Amino acid sequence: MSKTLRRAVIVSGVRTPFIKAFTDFLEMDTIALGASVVNSLIQRTDLPRHELEGIVWGGVILPQAAPNVGRELALELGLPPSVEAYTVTRACASGLQSITNAVAAIERGDADVLIAGGSDSTSNAELKLPQKVVRTLGPLAMGKSTPMDYLGVLSQLMPITEILPKMPKIAERSTGETMGQSAEKMASRNQITREAQDNFAVQSHHRAADAIASGRLRKEIAPVTTPSGKTVTADGLVRADTSVEKLAKLRAAFAKDGTLTAGNSSPLTDGASAVLLMSEEKAKALGYTPLAAFRSWSYVAVDPTDQLLMGPAIAMPKALERAGVTMDDMDFVDIHEAFAAQVLSVLKMLRSDAFAEARLGRQKAVGMVGDDKLNVHGGSVAIGHPFGATGARMVTTMANELHDSGKQHALLGLCAAGGLGAAAVLERV
Repeated sequence: MSKTLRRAVIVSGVRTPFIKAFTDFLEMDTIALGASVVNSLIQRTDLPRHELEGIVWGGVILPQAAPNVGRELALELGLPPSVEAYTVTRACASGLQSITNAVAAIERGDADVLIAGGSDSTSNAELKLPQKVVRTLGPLAMGKSTPMDYLGVLSQLMPITEILPKMPKIAERSTGETMGQSAEKMASRNQITREAQDNFAVQSHHRAADAIASGRLRKEIAPVTTPSGKTVTADGLVRADTSVEKLAKLRAAFAKDGTLTAGNSSPLTDGASAVLLMSEEKAKALGYTPLAAFRSWSYVAVDPTDQLLMGPAIAMPKALERAGVTMDDMDFVDIHEAFAAQVLSVLKMLRSDAFAEARLGRQKAVGMVGDDKLNVHGGSVAIGHPFGATGARMVTTMANELHDSGKQHALLGLCAAGGLGAAAVLERV
């Protein structure tokens, strides 16, 4: 990032409740969820619709018929035709990518008012037909064909077990491993015990429950009314009554003798998050009080065959360096909890001199993250993880926390499929 005199500020953020997949939001695809949250953000901030110049949207499970979800949101909501929009995908860092893209555009002078965020509906993930079916029937579907033409190729599709749709799984194309399997290896390599993971998961749930009870998290959530008429007002995955004893009874999820379970991993989730960004001058002219601004960000990649989810341990130090601050300067550190094991591994790397020397070219560790600073309102293990929305959720929560607490800095870190890592430093305005 280059230094600039023009600064983009976070004016407000809002999200839908985060709901377990295949439950309350089953009827709402990623466009419907995104439209709901963008509409709520516009209404909540009383933003004049003619002031909005564009939407930058993040997503992972993109609908085949309308992959530019951002533009679909603008059209769905009847925004002025001039509201341009595009969609980005960087796996689980897509929501943060959309926001930093918008920030860069504002600070470059390309726009003054943008909405950025992300959404995903695991419930509406499209089932992929096996390539054998596509290659056999595709030429017929693209041309003029009769029922007899289709009957003529049936023999090419046998046996039937090879042409049935298969359940989608979050696996690396390069390695064939699911993210859970990679995280299991990470836990073993970094000596992260089952007990430590369960303790971390319980803490995430309890902190999220406390933040909901105090109103800290409730204020960032906008109700959603589903097509069937049900109004959903609260997160559906946080468990205030969970305990280490309860989690200890769960079976390993990704390896026979593994340590990762459904209880210490983030669940499949539906939801959307959106953030309103403006140039500092425009926010002042329109009478808005900025919450925070981006001081820096960083995106990195590692070898997926190494430690797939270690990216934050490299991205976070780079973001700190670019901001000219240290870990000790951080008042809050918010790390995406894909798995408890992944967060605990990253924390171990950040406090390791050996890791700093081998991976960062430094002699000393990046630093210790105090428990009182880490994921103070819980994280994805408890709240849930709609892939494209999590980055925007984290930005909203930390911007609100900086503003409400009067503290100065927050560091965000996210792992993502493909061996990607992302980080950002926020500062209170």
